[in-house]
Amino acid sequence: MSDGAHLLIPFAACDGEGCRQALATLSLPRIGHLLAQLAPAETEDTGEQALSMPHERALARECGLAGDDGRLPWAAWDLRQAGTDPGPAAWAWITPCHWRLGTGHAAMHHPQELALEAAESQALLAAMQPYFEQDGLSLAYAAPTRWLASGPLFGQLALASLDRVVGRVLDPWMPNGDAARPLRRLQQEMQMLLYTHPVNEARVQAGRLPVNSFWASGAGALPTAPPPVRPAGLQVATELHEAALLQDWDTWTTNWQQLDASAGEQLQRALDAGRPVALTLCGERRARTWRSGRTGLGRRLARLWSRPRPADFLKDL
Repeated sequence: MSDGAHLLIPFAACDGEGCRQALATLSLPRIGHLLAQLAPAETEDTGEQALSMPHERALARECGLAGDDGRLPWAAWDLRQAGTDPGPAAWAWITPCHWRLGTGHAAMHHPQELALEAAESQALLAAMQPYFEQDGLSLAYAAPTRWLASGPLFGQLALASLDRVVGRVLDPWMPNGDAARPLRRLQQEMQMLLYTHPVNEARVQAGRLPVNSFWASGAGALPTAPPPVRPAGLQVATELHEAALLQDWDTWTTNWQQLDASAGEQLQRALDAGRPVALTLCGERRARTWRSGRTGLGRRLARLWSRPRPADFLKDL
């Protein structure tokens, strides 16, 4: 769809009572109008236990990026998109984070809650780097809460998306099996190292959360042939992402309405101009795509008259 327009919306709906209450009163007139004119197409039904999020699977499909559950090489993909050749190596994102430790379990705070400064992040990375190198892994700084690592280990692991684990108990999502033992050991070693690190001591004294672990995700190597390519007309909306992970449903609702008014209007104009149009709505269990050019006039008119409420087409995501 190089000459068309495709809007992909992660976290268009979420599980949980807070989101269900927000959906009950959410008004999305432009998106509703679009859905009445488009026809159902692909569905990515991952289920709520999948390591990869539905929006990741849908995006991978559109870009021609192959990979099993938990093995979509997004870190290597990001390097290529930024103009750096990842080569044949396997890469992963490393996210410094805070695990809230309870009796027999750990839960992850949103990395945004750390408000981690660049100098703090780089100091922590420098302390951790030798331990990664002992396991044959390189480690490099990209942003305060996003580092890049590469090494053979990341070509073997199925890892849960960071979007899957933020705010949740980690035990069901921890990497397991023999291939994951080096990573689990490294996480344990970093917890001990970070406990008394000067950066964390200063953060605790200032009443801030310490960085006490890391999460690895987006692991794998890019295929060499055919090379995956992001379609020119594909837009991934980011407006709902952070609010959903923070379970801030007031902000999520406001951002949804703004997205409806802006991107929804742009997509409608593309459809009115006769361009191919697609809309993909993603939740925590599945992603559903609607496309133009597959619905007869009579059916489109009937759907326009019986336009569903947002809760009707979002609740099953």
